[in-house]
Amino acid sequence: MQFYCESLTSYKRLKTKEVKVGNLFIGSNHPIRVQTMTTTDTMDTHATVEQAIRCIKAGAELVRITAPSKKEADNLQNIKNELIKRGYHVPLVADIHFTPNAAEIAAAIVEKVRINPGNYVDKKKFEQIEYTDAEYVEEIERIRERFTPLVKICKQHGTAMRIGTNHGSLSDRIMSRYGDTAIGMVESAMEFLRIARNEDYHQIILSMKSSNPLVMVQAYRLLVKHMIEEFGECYPLHLGVTEAGDGEDGRIKSAIGIGALLEDGIGDTIRGSLTEDPEVEIPVCKDIVKRYLNVESNTIPTNSDKLLYSPFEYKRRETNEVSNIGKKHVPVVIADYMLAESITCIDLEAIGYTYNAATDKWSIGDAAADYIYTANKIIDFALPGTLKVLCDYTTWLNTVNKEKYFPLFQKEEFLNAEKKSVQINFIALDVATDCTALLENIKEDATVVLCIYSSAKNSMQSVRGFINRLMQLQINCPVVLTVESHHTSIDDQLIHFATESGAVFLDGMGDGIWLMNDPAQMVNQKVAGRTYLETKNNHQFINNTSFSILQAVRTRISKTEYISCPSCGRTLFDLQETTAKIRAVTNHLKGIKIAIMGCIVNGPGEMADADFGYVGSGVGKITLYKGKEVVKRNIDSVVAVDELINLLKDNGAWVNL
Repeated sequence: MQFYCESLTSYKRLKTKEVKVGNLFIGSNHPIRVQTMTTTDTMDTHATVEQAIRCIKAGAELVRITAPSKKEADNLQNIKNELIKRGYHVPLVADIHFTPNAAEIAAAIVEKVRINPGNYVDKKKFEQIEYTDAEYVEEIERIRERFTPLVKICKQHGTAMRIGTNHGSLSDRIMSRYGDTAIGMVESAMEFLRIARNEDYHQIILSMKSSNPLVMVQAYRLLVKHMIEEFGECYPLHLGVTEAGDGEDGRIKSAIGIGALLEDGIGDTIRGSLTEDPEVEIPVCKDIVKRYLNVESNTIPTNSDKLLYSPFEYKRRETNEVSNIGKKHVPVVIADYMLAESITCIDLEAIGYTYNAATDKWSIGDAAADYIYTANKIIDFALPGTLKVLCDYTTWLNTVNKEKYFPLFQKEEFLNAEKKSVQINFIALDVATDCTALLENIKEDATVVLCIYSSAKNSMQSVRGFINRLMQLQINCPVVLTVESHHTSIDDQLIHFATESGAVFLDGMGDGIWLMNDPAQMVNQKVAGRTYLETKNNHQFINNTSFSILQAVRTRISKTEYISCPSCGRTLFDLQETTAKIRAVTNHLKGIKIAIMGCIVNGPGEMADADFGYVGSGVGKITLYKGKEVVKRNIDSVVAVDELINLLKDNGAWVNL
């Protein structure tokens, strides 16, 4: 095994242990399974059964149900009986947080229990506690004593278990020793896994969830590495970006985190934690998974045994500064107008530029593209000062304004060109072809920016491998990640764009993004209740997607970020409606992270690195947080959004529109 997966240069599924969950097998050579979680009150048997059936009909292969206390755990029997009575035998999973007693009841009823090692035994008080080695061992023994009864019950009943670590709910003990880190997440799970293995219990699936795809991906990779090194085998992995949110952002964040791992063959079952109805999650999961059905790969020789980047920690690749690209600049966005018949001032509104004819001035949005690719067209009006033009080399030769226009070369064009820009020379490059002559030519050229893509079937791996090759050759030119999608639906395109580019950005590679598609191939589709007319708004769709990907990988912040949980039976208010309401009044607050959590279980812990939190604390009651500190408790939900705005104002985070 290389590092953390079977292959870094071609798609090859990581071989994991086989785990039986009811009548379903997970891991090994079995298909990647898709699942979701109900949002109904578990004590409402009818509502939970009806929602579970909708999820099953949508394609869910497992259905998770919250069991926060013993009474909900007991009622799982009624839910299971009714589903069986109606002909549904999909395995049920009990979601447990703080209550070992509930887990022990549920383990005798359902096919799988999920426990969170951060709060199953430990209680989180956000306290920094210093432990000696002896005291730490005593704490592990305390966990062993409390956790072992559940292991024995699961073993007795043939019940599977997920040990599900969440980045935001690491225990005070883990935080004190390892900090808020990926390795802390791994060790949190490994402690419980070692106890289970000592009892010769192996029906275990693990997860390393985070609302930050970067942390999530690093944690899963480290977990695989540690399991292989310590046990010589790997347990199946459940993938998910927790609190991903809704709409395009939720899909993009999920696709980046889940897709980056699936690209490396890691992952046996997935859930997309969207703040939408649970049955809506299933088509998104299926769209992600279908990329890996009957996959054939080209193996690209990349000397991958000599990695010059770390897959376990983020460090951006060092590059030349070419104008506003590379070095310490945020990644640039290139807007693709190749298929446009003409380009007017109004057309630029879709990419963040609005022209006022009366004042002859441009206003520039936070999500405004940096470059516009015009192919063979020359724009006949004065452009806003920050926008530059990228055009084909032969067209560039005939432009007058060489300060505003820059050439895009094909590989052979660049090698044979007699005239080049003294500032920036973009080169479109298929990295699956022989690039040796070009690389020798550009090594000392400080004007080159490579716009790279791959015609290989495993294009992400070949792009990443090519950039690693640049690092080996000490070629420091910036690279723009170029991805073209021919999918016909928005979900498929979002997943394609996010996976192909996001996975590379997470490894510290990429100085720009250039997405392209053909809107004529697309069909109208609703995403999260919003209808998109692609042929009319396609440039806006592509621009928004570009900036959303950069935001999700934390390399360029251009808007408010929402960390909203997907809701479950513990949720104490209408999460979708409240999220929309908060988004409507705060979406102009660039760079602020707001967590919207349905209950106190997912609140103070799992909102992780949010700046402010809006957390359900009782029926019709909300508690507000600044970071992880409670600011106001038990506010009436009727005025809670206004109180959130006041909290933002009090802390200097509010900006008037």
